[in-house]
Amino acid sequence: QAQLVEPGGGSVQAGGSLRLPCAASGYTYSWYCIGWFRQALGKEREWVALIDSAGGTTYRDSVKGRFTISKDNAENTLYLQMNSLKPDDTAMYYCATERGGTCVISGFAYWGQGTQVTVSS
Repeated sequence: QAQLVEPGGGSVQAGGSLRLPCAASGYTYSWYCIGWFRQALGKEREWVALIDSAGGTTYRDSVKGRFTISKDNAENTLYLQMNSLKPDDTAMYYCATERGGTCVISGFAYWGQGTQVTVSS
């Protein structure tokens, strides 16, 4: 069965950096679109960054220039590098996959358990 594991959360001061990994088992990342989502307390879940099966990336405007999504197909691991973190980035972060490979948001069906990122001012 497919599984996603996200061990990289934590607490950091504003302006700091974190790198979130998401390791997959049971399927191969290269065949999927993979994304990072987040949900802040009291808010709806939103997409943050996406990478399609060909390696093309898309970022939410609020993280553009600060976050980088990447994948290591050989290691079957997705990464989110987060720099210049702001308190507004505080949220539970999730990695997820979309089987069609084209990053249709409604198609994300496989989700990690989530990891908390807290950014203090």
